[in-house]
Amino acid sequence: MRITIGIPAYNEEKNIAKMIVKLKKISDEIIVCNDGSSDLTGEIAEKMGVIVINHEKNLGYGAGISSIIKKSKEIDTDILVTFDADGQHRIEDVETVIKPILNGDADLVIGSRFLNTSEKEVPGYRKIGINIITKVTNSGLKEKITDSQSGFRAYSKKLISNLDTSNLGMGISTEILIKTSSLGFKIAEVPITIIYEGKTSTHNPISHGTSVLFSTIKYTSIEHPLKFYGIPCLVFFIIGITFTGLSIDYYTEVGRINPNTTIIAAGTTVIAVLLLIASVLFYSLTNIVKDKKFRED
Repeated sequence: MRITIGIPAYNEEKNIAKMIVKLKKISDEIIVCNDGSSDLTGEIAEKMGVIVINHEKNLGYGAGISSIIKKSKEIDTDILVTFDADGQHRIEDVETVIKPILNGDADLVIGSRFLNTSEKEVPGYRKIGINIITKVTNSGLKEKITDSQSGFRAYSKKLISNLDTSNLGMGISTEILIKTSSLGFKIAEVPITIIYEGKTSTHNPISHGTSVLFSTIKYTSIEHPLKFYGIPCLVFFIIGITFTGLSIDYYTEVGRINPNTTIIAAGTTVIAVLLLIASVLFYSLTNIVKDKKFRED
């Protein structure tokens, strides 16, 4: 069983060498994606004899993960483990993350920060943001998870060969989850221990969280249009029917139209119809695209 560790890295010259030394002991191959680093990250990784993918400029976390997945397909790895380069993840947890794949219980395994005492180590603002994004993500998944934004993951060979990604930013974590679920692959979670030492992220938490949330909504609407548009359609339809009934009762009793209830009834009904059209339209388009891709494959 060939195990490959993939590390997306940007300006990690202080961490990359010691990380590679440790990961070599438990893997068959290491892929480092040097995402346009301005320091010696790429040079250090190359000298240590691992596979290095160099991006000419910083394209983003998603671009790094996509390049690693693509390279894993090329070298025909059996299990790919993605591992952050900032020192947050423990080498000891790699075995835990790959175990469900080795046992045939999952195709994508998430190392969750919220399944053990490691949750206490997560800063409060991150915990709130991750929980919100995870709740939105879960609306598009068959299996419900606790940590949609964990970068510590294991991928089966079968999933890797069927996975196409497009998001260049942090939204790729959600994109992979939703696409994996839509393709019918099994998702599992295992507890991991996270290590936060000092500042581990250069992203503005508000802009970063907002960007990921919008990406999550986008992929949910694309992969599950009936659910995404259908549920609010039903809500607006119920509101429309309710206010239509109130408008009819008012007209029957008073003999004239109540403009307030009539406007609400008409407005919510129109919105419900538009959402229904959108859900059917996007569902049809999604199936056409999937069918075309299936025929091409």
